[in-house]
Amino acid sequence: MKVYVFPGQGAQFTGMGKELYENNPLARELFEKANDVLGFRITDLMFEGTDEDLKQTKVTQPAIFLHSVILARTLGEQFRPDMAAGHSLGEFSALVAAGALSFEDGLRLVSQRAGAMQKACETAPQAMAAVLGLADAKVEEICAAITGEVVVPANYNCPGQVVISGTAAGVDMACEQLSAAGARRALKLKVGGAFHSPLMEPAREELAKAIEKAVITRPVCPVYQNVDARPQTDPETIKANLIAQLTSPVRWTQIVENMIINGATHFVELGPGAVLQGLIKKVNGGVVAEGLQ
Repeated sequence: MKVYVFPGQGAQFTGMGKELYENNPLARELFEKANDVLGFRITDLMFEGTDEDLKQTKVTQPAIFLHSVILARTLGEQFRPDMAAGHSLGEFSALVAAGALSFEDGLRLVSQRAGAMQKACETAPQAMAAVLGLADAKVEEICAAITGEVVVPANYNCPGQVVISGTAAGVDMACEQLSAAGARRALKLKVGGAFHSPLMEPAREELAKAIEKAVITRPVCPVYQNVDARPQTDPETIKANLIAQLTSPVRWTQIVENMIINGATHFVELGPGAVLQGLIKKVNGGVVAEGLQ
């Protein structure tokens, strides 16, 4: 069974989507529509912008979404996966590609999400760190024992790789304790916020209003959502999970495991980068994982 997966923030690169724009009339039409919806020429930044341009949250999230979704649209009849999923931001790409959200509504939600997250990042010093070489349960135990600061598991990426998120002080304390507990690495990430933690509550509240107003219909295939790692097709459940996503962990390991249990054998990553392919192979080396850009 074939699965399409969609990357999250961090996969951006200068020139992303340019070949699609130049060689496919449908892609060009959709990119120009996106420029109109956003009110600025995001294509200029995607195709020719600097790394610093692309690191702006208001650019990064819509850019990755557009690359992924427009690529899926250009596949036409080839886009008939048995399942779909996306990592964090990529969940919006998966829902649009699977027909649960319109292109325009998905882009507006992603743009609003980026703005809301940026504002939430500015409320207090925040950080994230990748923890390598410890069991999930040990990471959870150490984070839960830290009091007076916020620090929680944010991304369960693959066995032995968990990203933690919280206040800058909380993440520093956790990294010290995780290293002492035997973590191979506890490495601070170059991000400006504590994504998928309670510190994103203001962003969740803001985005919830927009998601409630959005029209979500049944997707063409089950979409495995970040919050519960389960296959969803019910529009109301999809909405509730999307709202909860910003303050809940991304359960990517569990998503891949559940897909494989349900018959997935061939994973295709649509969009920039190859991060998800690597994570999928670490979850289960017996499946095919490849990418399209």
